[in-house]
Amino acid sequence: MIGLVFWVALAFVAYTYAGYPLLVTLVGRLRPEPIYGDHTPKVTLIVAAFNEAAVIGDQLRRIAALDYPADLLQVIVAADGSDDATADIARSFPGIEVVHRLERAGKMAAIQRAMEWATGDVIVTTDTNNRLRTDALRLLVAPFADPSVGAVTGRKVVGGEGGLGFGEGMYWRYEAHIRRMETRIGCTVGVNGELFAIRREAFAVAPAGTINDDQWLAHHAMVGGWNVVFRPEAVSEETVSASAADEAERRSRMVAGQFQVFSGLHRQLPWRRPVVAWMLLSHKVFRPLVPLGMLAALAASIAAVVVSPAGNALHLAAPWNQITLAAQAAFYAAAALGERLPRLGGIGYLPRFLVMQNLATLRGMWRHLRHTQSAAWLRADRRRA
Repeated sequence: MIGLVFWVALAFVAYTYAGYPLLVTLVGRLRPEPIYGDHTPKVTLIVAAFNEAAVIGDQLRRIAALDYPADLLQVIVAADGSDDATADIARSFPGIEVVHRLERAGKMAAIQRAMEWATGDVIVTTDTNNRLRTDALRLLVAPFADPSVGAVTGRKVVGGEGGLGFGEGMYWRYEAHIRRMETRIGCTVGVNGELFAIRREAFAVAPAGTINDDQWLAHHAMVGGWNVVFRPEAVSEETVSASAADEAERRSRMVAGQFQVFSGLHRQLPWRRPVVAWMLLSHKVFRPLVPLGMLAALAASIAAVVVSPAGNALHLAAPWNQITLAAQAAFYAAAALGERLPRLGGIGYLPRFLVMQNLATLRGMWRHLRHTQSAAWLRADRRRA
């Protein structure tokens, strides 16, 4: 029994981190890369902001420089609960519409208030801490020429120095590859709120208290039969979190939001689209459960050393009980040493990054179970590029 627990837990972690990406890559390679022409629908770009007086002006200047027809672009700043000069600064920019209420209800609520004034056929959401490349919007909305496409997400590029910068950068490259392969198959299941577009017909009002606006909207579109496309050429850039604690807080909030989206799983998966359901399970449902698999594998190895069961490797008999426990001990020791390890180009930091991510995931799971994660977001402190 101890050996069964260990090998099932190890297989679950391995499938989630490596097996699924490999499978989706093998299937995706059989499909051609999607090709999109130029398509410029009427767009409403919603900038969600909370107390962003220090950066809202820079973001609006970047938006003004976007390569998109001005007569087809409406820009709305949704200043959710801001009590600084965010709304006043935004109003000083010609052509910018501002939706501002002192009541703070979270990003999803701010977006839905802005929708009352939106005139675009495609709704694009973004934040203030990211930098959209000049061609990002034009590239992002091009796939909507296909009537089966309900939502499109761009590629998130994170830069920064140190182990955390390396870990975040590698993670988002890993995510980009998976989403690219999923799109080849027909529909990606992962999206980025920093650069996310949805067809007006696919937009739906989310329940009060929704945490992950982008994931909820994309998931609702998938369940409704729409395809979601990853457009890697449409790029949003940002700098690494200022500290590991800031990154852990972001991760915890995101995971709590994921559990919120997939509560009542039997009702939330598009069972009539089995391939999409498989991708959702493998990519979005299993990933937050990885720390439970890691804990189960560690507990089974410790139990096998204490009990010393008879049998072979499948039963974790000696010396396999000692080998598996030693391997895990070495991994967690490397994670504890963190920045003090020679990083070998950053690779040496990966154990610490993975452990921090999974600890943050456990905290997000706990917040979801206790219903303590607020829908209102905290402005992340980001290092300057």
